[in-house]
Amino acid sequence: MQCSSVADEFDSERFPNNFYQGMILKLDRSRGRGVVRSHSGKEIPFEFPFVAILGAGIGGQMPGIDLIREGDIIGFDVGWTSKGLRVTTIHPPRTP
Repeated sequence: MQCSSVADEFDSERFPNNFYQGMILKLDRSRGRGVVRSHSGKEIPFEFPFVAILGAGIGGQMPGIDLIREGDIIGFDVGWTSKGLRVTTIHPPRTP
């Protein structure tokens, strides 16, 4: 009987830094929300303050929104909410 671990099945090219890959399709800075299009084409919304931007400072109304732009290729993670699937973490292409 063979036992395969999750680490053996992990595809580091498809999920660099343990994040899904996608692009910021829409970003409304005034309302603090946007949409990420995943590598597979699924569009997943995000909204501040329910999303964390890696490398952002602590505090403020929308910490890290200045680190992302429409069209950026990003890494992201998702979670289920009462409104469905949402982006919970964004790994921007550049950090301060």
